[in-house]
Amino acid sequence: MLHLELPTDPRWVNIVEKNIDEILTDHAWCEQKAATNAITIVTFNPNLSDLVSDMLALAKEEIEHFDMVHEIIKKRGGVLGRERKDPYVNELYQFMKKGGTREDALVDRLLFSALIEARSCERFRVLSENIKDKELADFYRELMISEAGHYTTFIGYARKYGGRTDVDKRWQEWLAFENEIIKNYGKNETIHG
Repeated sequence: MLHLELPTDPRWVNIVEKNIDEILTDHAWCEQKAATNAITIVTFNPNLSDLVSDMLALAKEEIEHFDMVHEIIKKRGGVLGRERKDPYVNELYQFMKKGGTREDALVDRLLFSALIEARSCERFRVLSENIKDKELADFYRELMISEAGHYTTFIGYARKYGGRTDVDKRWQEWLAFENEIIKNYGKNETIHG
């Protein structure tokens, strides 16, 4: 369903399990950034009422996920920690088309968002199926389902508002690009690392 070309090696979970505190902090900040991204889409497209409504709902859900991860961190005796940079997301961001029409910008932002959600969903699945910590396995399974819904929301709106853009062709370009960069990741205890 996600159409990712290169799956995450399940051995990545062995790296994660060596520093659960780090992945939880990184994950929390990923949720915050996802909420901010949804608000950014609203900011640039206030005239698309259905998109605005769905992005606001998505932003609320991402903030709820941020809170859920923060509660797990506190329950385990930790603190949130400072925001982490996400080199994977930054590389994807560089692939977004600059210039062009508002329609072009919207489609690329939505496909960028869909790809991040797709990879996060895939990573959550790998965690849920391989992590030894039962609480986290259950938690990541629940979030995996939510991320899949976000992915389809973004893809759906890209197709709806794509206009003259060949959305499927551009999506294939995004997938090919992601396939190249993801080869450099899966070596750190972060959601995309």
